[in-house]
Amino acid sequence: MPAPYDKHRAQLKAILLAWGMPEENAEATADILSWADLHGVDSHGISMLPGYDRLRRNGRANMEARPRIIKETPVSALVDGDGGLGHVPARFAMRVAIDKAKQSGMAIAAVRNSAHFGATGYYTLMAAKEGLIGMACTSASSIQVAPTFGKEAKLGTDPWSFAAPTADDRPFLLDMATTTVAAGRIRNKANEGLSCPPGWVLNKEGLPSTDPLEAREKGGFLTSLGGSPENSSYKGYGLAVMVNILGSCLSGATLITDPMHTKKPHGNDIGHCLIAIDPGLFRDREEFAADVTRLCSDLRATKPVDPTQPVMVAGDPQWNNAAKRMREGIPVGAGLLNQIRQIAQACAAPWLLD
Repeated sequence: MPAPYDKHRAQLKAILLAWGMPEENAEATADILSWADLHGVDSHGISMLPGYDRLRRNGRANMEARPRIIKETPVSALVDGDGGLGHVPARFAMRVAIDKAKQSGMAIAAVRNSAHFGATGYYTLMAAKEGLIGMACTSASSIQVAPTFGKEAKLGTDPWSFAAPTADDRPFLLDMATTTVAAGRIRNKANEGLSCPPGWVLNKEGLPSTDPLEAREKGGFLTSLGGSPENSSYKGYGLAVMVNILGSCLSGATLITDPMHTKKPHGNDIGHCLIAIDPGLFRDREEFAADVTRLCSDLRATKPVDPTQPVMVAGDPQWNNAAKRMREGIPVGAGLLNQIRQIAQACAAPWLLD
């Protein structure tokens, strides 16, 4: 049975607190994870807890982490994530970028010594809500994507997000993996014992498969955006490399191709990049937002192939999901729910989702 948003969020926070996370950090992390579930990004919400729990129990995530700036200028900041989960340092870094952009017109923050940070769109939306353009990307921990023409995994899902403010409180919000789908969507299929649609994964020989365990346990791969060389998978491959240049090369985080990736003594050393740009550098901010609104509205007005499926722009599915789930509650599959219950029991967190 779907749980109300407030109860869903409270369950997340209760587990994080039981893991030893400080109140402020647990509040922020629960907010980011529950935002993903509320907006239909089920691959990056509560379904991440089993993986985070493994990191914690293996000593790979500092639950008491405190991010700090180690180098900065009026338009930039380099943040050390202190070996914790990525949500708190990424939010901290985007807040720094936003504040600097308001003063200088644009700013960029890079983060190292971090870990998985949830849905990339959360951070770009922070900028859009304040009238700024937001961009963000992150390197990945799991190596499960082969370069185009390759038969060996060298990359991750390496997500990218872009957000722009509008005049109607529905920002343009693009949040995408550079693979055909996010790894979490494949994980969710495995949790429920379901097959993947064709085109999501390849087996270890590089042949198409619908088995969600191929990339995680059987030596296979996720497909780059495009799916195959014939369908221009070089585009997803190229975007993934761009993300790693911004997320890792710029911050100094461990390269995903380094044999020591995620194997250093402390933390995962994942890298992020967060950018904020003030449209006021170029024109009146309200006029900019009005044009973004008009562009999105014009695209939505496109004659659809199927009248029951209107044309949307990036962000529309999230806003629609949030409205529905705020009314009806947030669904969690039975297989995943059982895993979360076991995690709560193991750390003596109260169980709130019955």
